[in-house]
Amino acid sequence: MNFKQQAMYKAKANIIKAMAHPTRLFIIDELSKGERCVCELNEMVGNDMSTISKHLSLLKNAGLVEDDKRGTQVYYSLKCPCITKFFSCIEAVLENKAKEHLEFTK
Repeated sequence: MNFKQQAMYKAKANIIKAMAHPTRLFIIDELSKGERCVCELNEMVGNDMSTISKHLSLLKNAGLVEDDKRGTQVYYSLKCPCITKFFSCIEAVLENKAKEHLEFTK
């Protein structure tokens, strides 16, 4: 693997790492339905505001979400909605694993 390929795979891994937390996956899923303010996400997740802000900051730094300040509120939306296709792929993998497990236990 050359330097350019290595850099590209590292960049991809950083995006995947940013998603690798149940709360961040939930946030991405909610944002796929439309923009949300931090207060809405905080209420949905049930964590304190600083924890939600850290999750959102990580997702923003990875390039997955963007924010829009409106007065005292900050609204977040998906920067690349195509990321939800990745969720469909993960669900297909989970279904295949479940089928394999069922076949193995028969």
